[in-house]
Amino acid sequence: MAKIIRLDPLGTETSIKTNDNLLSGLLKNQLNVMQECGGRGMCSTCHIYVKKGMESLSPLNRREKRTLEVITTCKLNSRLACQARVIGEGVVVELPAGMYLSEIEDIEALIGRRAQQNILHPISGKILVEEGKLITRSMISQLENTKGEVSKYLANTSDAI
Repeated sequence: MAKIIRLDPLGTETSIKTNDNLLSGLLKNQLNVMQECGGRGMCSTCHIYVKKGMESLSPLNRREKRTLEVITTCKLNSRLACQARVIGEGVVVELPAGMYLSEIEDIEALIGRRAQQNILHPISGKILVEEGKLITRSMISQLENTKGEVSKYLANTSDAI
């Protein structure tokens, strides 16, 4: 049986099959949510805030807890959409504001521009460049290094599984 969840601040609702994860509902609504680690709970690209209905979601598992510990924007109501399964009604979720670094295809093209939205680190969720800030060459080299670190991290963690 399907459960209805609400997506804020969009104010839209979507149905998710009981025991499916929140990520499936977000993707079904074509929201800007990544799954850098393939839905294994090892990155922060599907990090969301549960505004209501935390009790209507599956409990946190050990992997999700470890990943949430490194997310700098983590709050008490944080979950990973790939790990949170919907088991009841009344869930309201909100996406953190920003764009993950791994979404940016041509980093070099950003030099001299202002960030249209926060640029976030895909593992920690840390803001690398704040919205409205000028993106400089030194920031780009830092971003490129970070992108390489993320690839290595995901390769190492997938080997460990």
